[in-house]
Amino acid sequence: MKILHLIKSLGRGGAEKLILETAAVHQKSFEFSCIHFYHREGNIVEEMEQIGINVSFLPSSNLGLFKQISLVRKYVIENKIDLIHAHLPWAGILGRFVVRKLDIPLVYTEHNTWDRYKKITYWANRLTFKKQDVAIAVSNEVALSFRLNSILSPFKIEEKPKLKLIQNGVNKDKFVRNTEEGSRIRKSLSIPKEAFVIGNVAVFRMQKRLWLWVEQALEILKSEPEVHFVLVGAGPWREQIEKQIEESGKGSNFHLVGLQKDVLPFLSMMDLFMISSEYEGLPVAMLEAMSCEIPVVSTAAGGIAEVISHGEEGFICEVEEYQELARFALNLINNPTTHQEMSKSARRKVVELFSLQKMVMQLEEVYSEFRKTGTKG
Repeated sequence: MKILHLIKSLGRGGAEKLILETAAVHQKSFEFSCIHFYHREGNIVEEMEQIGINVSFLPSSNLGLFKQISLVRKYVIENKIDLIHAHLPWAGILGRFVVRKLDIPLVYTEHNTWDRYKKITYWANRLTFKKQDVAIAVSNEVALSFRLNSILSPFKIEEKPKLKLIQNGVNKDKFVRNTEEGSRIRKSLSIPKEAFVIGNVAVFRMQKRLWLWVEQALEILKSEPEVHFVLVGAGPWREQIEKQIEESGKGSNFHLVGLQKDVLPFLSMMDLFMISSEYEGLPVAMLEAMSCEIPVVSTAAGGIAEVISHGEEGFICEVEEYQELARFALNLINNPTTHQEMSKSARRKVVELFSLQKMVMQLEEVYSEFRKTGTKG
């Protein structure tokens, strides 16, 4: 069965990495290709090609995607694609136009709630939304967003697409804490072996509110001056974050290591994963951290509250109560037994409920529904 993934870019965000990770463990009866439209530095194209995904690049802006409809449709016909799987709004909008004259199904995965999109993205997504065959939500909050935004619709109610909840997952066999690698990274960053390390893996953009992350880190340093902080990633807010750290006078406690092809060594040197986001779908980086036995302190953004049980795998607070993050972190720094218990609970939660294998099995069930019919539902 030939499946074409459509996505705006192939950076190192969660949605992009999931295409790579799921394709690597799917059954061999699926053949994958991918088209992306916006180039990002440090992308995952090479890694996708290494596992046999055929990757094509059609340069385009958001609105320019409409000019790519005929090219994508031509690709589908020439390569005898059986199903299109689109990710995030603009790829989803494009996919809905592509399949209009083709008798093949369209599956769409939404990774965020709709209220977070710009107006043009929101309305373009909403007005075309019911024109796919299956809509996948990565969290219950995202699924609720589907329903709320479908109450008033220009289409008849019987046109509503099938909605399925498939929560993000991570490869529990790949993301296992590697103490040796963690020690190597600590040494390379001149972080003392005994120091408590708090980290995050994120794109430096407004959604993540990393200036608040740094603010809470500085609060922690007032009580625990030997703690170190590591940020893995890059993005438009990096310069502002670097300036904030420099002006604090605590630069030696912070380590901004940029984009990393392999985040496992960096996760392996972290003791705590801290998130300050305003909104999320279901962050893959958090699940990867938990799989590496790292407890989480976070705002209850998006699907995070569906994963973290307060007081078990970590601590969560309301998005507007982000000041609690420092207190939560200090609690775990000063209570090694609690930290150890939460570390084990974090790994156990991922293994039992958020494994990549479970996610792939659910995706294959969706794909296989159309294998049986051979056409749109």
